[in-house]
Parts: sequence; C-alpha cells; structure tokens
Amino acid sequence: MVTPLTDELCDLVSLLEPRVEMLCEQDLLPPVRYPADHHGDPTFTRTSAQERRFAELIAEADALYGLPGEDPAALRHAIEANPRLRWVHTMAAGGGASVKAAALSAEQLERVTFTTSAGVHGGPLAEYALFGLLAGAKNLPRLQADATRHLWPDRWLMGQLREQTVLVVGLGGIGSEVARLLAAFGTRVIGTSRRGEPVDGVAELVHPSELADVVGRVDGIVVTLPGTTATKGLVSADVLAAVKPGATLVNVGRGTVVDEEALVQALRDGRIGFAALDVFTEEPLDPASPLWDLPNVVISPHNATLTPAEGRRIAELFADNAGRLLDGRPMRNVVDTVEFY
Repeated sequence: MVTPLTDELCDLVSLLEPRVEMLCEQDLLPPVRYPADHHGDPTFTRTSAQERRFAELIAEADALYGLPGEDPAALRHAIEANPRLRWVHTMAAGGGASVKAAALSAEQLERVTFTTSAGVHGGPLAEYALFGLLAGAKNLPRLQADATRHLWPDRWLMGQLREQTVLVVGLGGIGSEVARLLAAFGTRVIGTSRRGEPVDGVAELVHPSELADVVGRVDGIVVTLPGTTATKGLVSADVLAAVKPGATLVNVGRGTVVDEEALVQALRDGRIGFAALDVFTEEPLDPASPLWDLPNVVISPHNATLTPAEGRRIAELFADNAGRLLDGRPMRNVVDTVEFY
C-alpha cells in the first residue's frame, strides 16, 4: 500500500481475498485528513530511514495499492526499481491520465497492468448531475438572489425534469447511471455513443461528432467523459453556440472536455442558463477565473465523488481484482495504454 489507507480497510482487503498480503505500515504514509484522502497531509515528510523502508516495500511488491504520492514521476521510478511489479491500481476513475503522464516505455506498459477505480464514483457523480440539472430547472440562482435581497416576488414558473430532454455526453459507468436516474424522473434522455449499443433509459443515441446538431433540442447537458486526446474540447465553441438558450450544463467528467473560455461567454450571454461544475481545465481553478463571479454557476472543487463509503468501495474493487489476477481471470477497469483510458 503506497496511498493512505486505514487499518480497517487493509484488513478488509485481506478478509475479502485471503491470498493477498497487504503491507500496511502507517508510519510511512501521510495521515489522512478526511475519508478517502488519497494524498494525505501535504506537510508529512519521511525520515531517511522511513524513505529507505518505503523504497524497499515498493521494490519487493507484486502490486501497488495506489500511486506513490499520487505522483506520475514516482510511479515511473517505482516501475523502474521493481522488475517484478505486475499490477498498479489507481485511486482515480480517470487514472489513465497519471499512467500516461508517467511516460513509461512500451516494455513497462506491457509488463504492468494498470487498473482504475472506475465505477466506484458512478453513484455520487450521478447524484451531483441530478443536483445540477434540478438546480437549473428550478432556477437556483434566482432563488438565491431573491433570498439575499429578502424579496418575495410575484409567482414565476419553474422547470420540471419530467418535461425536459437531457443529453448525456458519455455513456460509461457514470453516464449510464445518470441516464437511469433521469429515466426514473420521466426525462427523455439522449446519449452519445461511438458504438451505438443500446443503454437502459436512453431514448436516442447520437455519435459524439453530432453534438452541435443535437444540443439545440435539449434542456440540459451532462458531461461525463474522461480527459483524453479524443475528448479534448469536444464540447466546443461551435457546440455551445448551438445550444437551446437557457440550457443547463453539468460537468462531472474532466474539465478539458469543455472549451472553458467559450463556456464563460455562453454563461454571460444566457445560452447556458446555469452550470454546475466539479471539474476544470486547470485545477485548482485559478482565483482570477471569471467562473467564480458568475451568478449562474455553482463550483465544487472536484469533490463530487467524495463520500464516506468511497474508501471501502475502492478496497472492495481492489480485492476483487486481486482475486481475478491470481485466478487468471479478466480484471476490471484495465487502462487502455493506447488511449490511456
């Protein structure tokens, strides 16, 4: 284990998969500040002796639970130092980005299997998407502005998800859960898919290249895609120029999927009536970003996935994958080392 993990969860992995020996030496890892804190206290430092012991554990491991320091350079060093390393599990659902940033050789990418925590965060992120869509439909900014002024206005209309059409950009684990929840509301769901395979709750499938053609007839857009070369800037200025005026946009995928500069302009002129954003092109979000001051934006600091149960779910996923590796069965969430997704 090279990422902070409680003794309770270390024991859980061994209980679920007794063939795994989890080496949990807490004094070598930064103290956690909150549940599922994969970085730990940033002020933590190891002594020279602790650094040697930490390096020894990495050099002798068959698998790593997490990335050392959540640092791609440290991941590369760990793989170079340990020719017997077979598997690295990343805490993030989009862990492929860290693997890509490690700049590993073709031999290293072939030798080591990388898996992510995809699926663990589907429920929390789908709820955040619903929160954003409901906030847009009910005009949360107007409610907040009236409350600030202690104003009881004349009655005005609110939207209803049952009467809306929502586009889900990306129908992986998160997007499929968003579609399922929206279908329960009675919302008509359009989803993007490269393969065109049916997804429960999705009434219509479109290719990602058709976004500009479809956004003019939807009331809300939920972005769930990872950050890859193929998805960068997919929700472009042209797409945002074509939206139905007043549409809601929620991003729980990666900030790079949306043209942030164009989004600011769309929020200013009302093409996007409301946005709930958990991810940004650069994180932390620059204090000078105009997004902070726009009244029709809710910003969360990339923490929509964090729930008290996250650590346990990742531990359970790791234990399941460990059993699959030992039994020679296909592992879950294996990183594509071409697209790094």
